[in-house]
Amino acid sequence: MPSTNQADLLPALHQLQEKFGYISDHAIIDLAKHHNMSHAEVVGVIGYYHDFRRTPPGRQRLRICRAESCQAMGADALAAHASTQLGVEFGATTADGGVTLEAAYCLGNCACSPAVMLDDELHGRVSGERLDAILAEGQGA
Repeated sequence: MPSTNQADLLPALHQLQEKFGYISDHAIIDLAKHHNMSHAEVVGVIGYYHDFRRTPPGRQRLRICRAESCQAMGADALAAHASTQLGVEFGATTADGGVTLEAAYCLGNCACSPAVMLDDELHGRVSGERLDAILAEGQGA
């Protein structure tokens, strides 16, 4: 049974991620002390959940749905296109710091697969060409 301090770890991680965009090494040390956990335990929790980041994100966050419906409708090809166009793999940020490419495991837009989310804007029925247009539009914002 986790201690009260350990139970409060997830809300603390969410608050840090919301405020800074990632969980820094310094924050992990402080969290471990505050929640009476080892450094490895805190890192393990961060690593278990896909949405926590240990490095600063790009100015924009591109999430491509990797769930079954989107895969059936071409998300693998879309992911390969995005990776090629951006020059990064999932979990990485472009060299200019502009875009972080992330996998999502359901964006709740199954009827309009494949789906992507650029920052907080959801897009459905996305092809490689449409993704290029979405990214170009997003960079102008």
